Amino acid sequence: MKGFTLWFTGLSASGKTTLAREVEEILLERGLPVEILDGDVIRTNLSKGLGFSKEDRDENIKRIGFVCQLLSRNGVATIASAISPYAEARDSVRDKIDNFVEVYVKCPLEVLIERDVKGLYKKALAGEITGFTGVDDPYEEPVKPEILIESDKESEAESVAKIVRTLELMGLIPGADANKDFSDEEEEKIKQRLKDLGYI
Repeated sequence: MKGFTLWFTGLSASGKTTLAREVEEILLERGLPVEILDGDVIRTNLSKGLGFSKEDRDENIKRIGFVCQLLSRNGVATIASAISPYAEARDSVRDKIDNFVEVYVKCPLEVLIERDVKGLYKKALAGEITGFTGVDDPYEEPVKPEILIESDKESEAESVAKIVRTLELMGLIPGADANKDFSDEEEEKIKQRLKDLGYI
């Protein structure tokens, strides 16, 4: 199979890392070489020293994208999970990587606040933290992601099944005989999205 990059984007606490880890397990079970790049881990290693200005955020995404490009062109199923708030930075990464699949994990702010065990949203809303994405720093939603996950409406199993099925239909991973965690109607929605984007 050819390498690809599965790029999870979305606000903090939307579920990106959880879904990325679950997809990673499935790809490993199918015998694919997989590497996962988590935004928080990258921040403490590859991007240590970068702040949270727009320039530094863009540089962080550029660095993650560069590693994804190297891995995926060498046949690795590469999974990146990073807020990546700016469309221009995401599009720049997309332009450099063959088989780039964007997963937008969408979730309303009120749900994110409820989920946020660290209380970062409440601190940001209270003015105790500044430059927090989704509160006082912008998040530019993807316009045409290959995969749209609405994590407040779908179960984790449904979301993971949708991601895996999309990768199968795109010919990026081998199929597997398994029970679907979504309906035939959802299957048609996945196919229609890929048709609209010109993949099938």
